[in-house]
Amino acid sequence: MTATAQDRGGTGGSPLRVRQLPPRVRAAVLALHGGQEESRAPSRRWHPAALRMRPVLRSAASAVPSGQVLLGEVRYRYRGWNEGDPAQDALAALDELTAAHGEVPVVLIGHSMGGRAALAASRHPRVTGVLALAPWVVEDEPVDQLRGSSLVVVHGDRDRVTSPAASVAYVRRARARGASAGTVLVRGGDHAMLRRAGLWHRSVAEITADLLSDGEGRGTRRAGSARPRTDGGPGWPRGA
Repeated sequence: MTATAQDRGGTGGSPLRVRQLPPRVRAAVLALHGGQEESRAPSRRWHPAALRMRPVLRSAASAVPSGQVLLGEVRYRYRGWNEGDPAQDALAALDELTAAHGEVPVVLIGHSMGGRAALAASRHPRVTGVLALAPWVVEDEPVDQLRGSSLVVVHGDRDRVTSPAASVAYVRRARARGASAGTVLVRGGDHAMLRRAGLWHRSVAEITADLLSDGEGRGTRRAGSARPRTDGGPGWPRGA
């Protein structure tokens, strides 16, 4: 069961915060920010993890048709993952979006804990693609929900908060279970996506456009000068 707007603990309010609403919604992109492993403190829009996703969402907006694509954010009840609270909030936001705008395809963009939440929420029938930025994944993270969907993981090779190796392993498992999945490893990239920020944001724009435009949800367009992987993922070009 997902967490609805009526049972969102003490924080209340809608799980969906809309940033761009076109006259006719043909698709949607939702951003999911990072957080903490455990915390029942309320999540606020001015927390650094939430603010960090604003330029990411603007990068996505630069690459999609403004008159057709809804852009929004998932509003968490709590700062922590706890027992999957952000994933439940994402599912509630997807239910709300579907009720308001119909069965439109949705791409989820999640960073860190938000990447984990996006992966979990990809089981929602409206989700056709996931872009996970430096995601927090654990060894036994489920992958079956991604069967038939597209996944691109972008991770910095200097990330000391979440593991690039764990991301690569997750993508391999997802591919083995039927997902169209690939990895981009950013040379010199850190967890906060501040080093080589221009590359991170260009990658977000290009990959989001691919995930939305490709009817089969295969995110395979180049991602700037990101380093290619040899893990069976998309054929990203060689870069600096």
